[in-house]
Amino acid sequence: MTPHIEAEKAMIAPNVIMPGDPLRAKFIAEHYLKDYQLVNDVRGMYAYTGYYKDKRVTVMASGMGMPSMGIYSYELFHFYGVETIIRVGSCGAYAPDLHLYDLILVEEAYSTSSFAKVQNGSTDTIIPASLELTASLAATANSLNMSYHQGRIYSSDVFYTKDSVYETMYQNYQCLGVEMESFALFHNARVLGKKAACVLTVSDSFITREETTSDERETAFTDMIELVLETFV
Repeated sequence: MTPHIEAEKAMIAPNVIMPGDPLRAKFIAEHYLKDYQLVNDVRGMYAYTGYYKDKRVTVMASGMGMPSMGIYSYELFHFYGVETIIRVGSCGAYAPDLHLYDLILVEEAYSTSSFAKVQNGSTDTIIPASLELTASLAATANSLNMSYHQGRIYSSDVFYTKDSVYETMYQNYQCLGVEMESFALFHNARVLGKKAACVLTVSDSFITREETTSDERETAFTDMIELVLETFV
């Protein structure tokens, strides 16, 4: 056990699907896993382990932001022997060709965060996802006839900024959109010799100002969930 996860080591599967929202973790377990068991609810950060098509899988929430993702992904990798974490989450679109509910396979995360520097002195501002794992996600998406975009995402420390940065991030850094966790996940995986990837669904657009509701973000983003689970099997 750790200060944040009460499960015994054997209760966590080697492959973890990681949404930010605990209620999305609950939704995934209830709708996709067989014989699932709640293995963590410390601080309301739900984790469930069960079976998807006979593949043992854990789904656990990360919470919001890099500090929270940093804690849970590190503990899963380091203390629980997890080999693979795939984040599923929502993002705001910067690219004009992205629309609500579009899928993004994240190749790498750019960030101005100090997370990596504080964690181990790294000054890298761009950290890649696992190339092999991302290729597997793309192959699975193709086999399922799922459309997707692929590229770089901006991982931000701040949700509410004084000035909009989306044009700079898109034009100068080629970021397709923004979220708040991938950079920390990819850094921890690299430091610990593990695999990490991220699949995002567009929840709102900085171009058109369209947006989804909180209920839709919790339960309607099913393509990315099915894509990750199918990749695991």
